[in-house]
Amino acid sequence: MKRNATAVWQGGLKDGSGNISTETGTVANAAYSFGTRFEQGTGTNPEELLAAAHAGCYSMALSLVLGESGVTPERIDTTATVAIEPSDDGFTITTVHLDVRARIPGIDQGTFEEAANAAKVGCPVSKLFNAEITLDARLEG
Repeated sequence: MKRNATAVWQGGLKDGSGNISTETGTVANAAYSFGTRFEQGTGTNPEELLAAAHAGCYSMALSLVLGESGVTPERIDTTATVAIEPSDDGFTITTVHLDVRARIPGIDQGTFEEAANAAKVGCPVSKLFNAEITLDARLEG
């Protein structure tokens, strides 16, 4: 299975701009620029898209791990925060933090934390990052 997305960039780093689209068209010509990546401009940026991919992948991985134990989650709400920082050779994604809130009837916090950690390790997008991945996972009533 292969998936693709495209990016078009025009101009210099600071004065140029581009757009990003996905093969399915779910993201279509989303604008990005130096301002949207390193400042607070309107549009998207690669790190935001990586965070979205990680949040979605992780939520599905957690559902898989729970399902393998015979547990079906009612709701998994994941926020992924990707940190990009200056480094000696430009910029580096240094950390990803997963903030997970879940409603899962009939499971205790310890079992949930085990499943949450297994999903963090097993998630295909987690495996992609060469960064520290931290996790805060809590059950909700």
